Amino acid sequence: MEAIIIDYIATAEPVGSRTIARKYNLGVSPATVRNEMADLEELGFIEQPHTSAGRVPSDAGYRYYVDCIMERNVLAKEAKVLIEQSYQTKMKQIEELIQLSLKILSSMTSYTSLVVAPQFGKSTLQLIQLMQVEPGKALIIIVTNGGRIENRIIDIPEAVTKTDLEIVSAVLNEKFKGIAVKDWDKIILKAVQSQLLGQHKVFSLALEFLDSLLCDEAEDKVYLAGALNILNQPEFKDISKVKNILELLENEDVVSSMLKDEGEGGIQVRIGTENKHDSIKECSIITATYKLDGKTFGTIGLLGPTRMQYAQAMSILEFLTENLSISLKRL
Repeated sequence: MEAIIIDYIATAEPVGSRTIARKYNLGVSPATVRNEMADLEELGFIEQPHTSAGRVPSDAGYRYYVDCIMERNVLAKEAKVLIEQSYQTKMKQIEELIQLSLKILSSMTSYTSLVVAPQFGKSTLQLIQLMQVEPGKALIIIVTNGGRIENRIIDIPEAVTKTDLEIVSAVLNEKFKGIAVKDWDKIILKAVQSQLLGQHKVFSLALEFLDSLLCDEAEDKVYLAGALNILNQPEFKDISKVKNILELLENEDVVSSMLKDEGEGGIQVRIGTENKHDSIKECSIITATYKLDGKTFGTIGLLGPTRMQYAQAMSILEFLTENLSISLKRL
């Protein structure tokens, strides 16, 4: 079974008993291999794609291989150094880290890389600062734990002073630092409002700004790289198949749900028909979650053919997510 899958992954050609007996030195005759292959076909682990004498792994075969046979690759030292050095570049925002991670993944695996980044509401507040620009105008700056920075000039009553803005900033930082925006319940907001009665107008404007950010990002943000890598796979020479996959990748809601379906924690693999969408039933998806402060912050993954280099791709993804999580903490 392992020899069949390894050979098919390497060649994309149906595998015959003579090939297995000759290339893999199993110490048995082609006839014995043929009988074993017949048993595997009866179990549903391999199948005959057409009139060819060769066989190819089925989705069930790949699943058995990944779960029960495959040994995880030990990532080469050179690959580890490449990933670690890539993250040494100084970055200030999560978007930069995500784009870097996608680039590394797609170039090292030759598959399509995808990331789901968190909603603003899931991020926790690290800093909120209000500063007077001129009478009647203030600059509001918000920094999240993911390194995201948002700012806007807002109109304020001309009677509002620099001291008022400093008071509002201090109270908001004291009450909300480290709390996800979505968890700012009405009780906390009322308590803050009562504490800022003299600055209620500025407090309301600050909340309006936060609400506008939440409205702008009602859905998780999806990023991808290497979408055209699929063209290099021999099983996708049919342009209609490629077109359907590319159209699916353009739909952020679908891609987000695909990655979220993969579960929580560790490396997750979804193979062929295990995928919900018809366009990718000849593809596999490997995902991992990346973390910040010990909590899941987003999902990163690879999309490729079912004839995927699973062991290698999983090792690269696992090591990369470790480094991505460390880099997020440094922001």
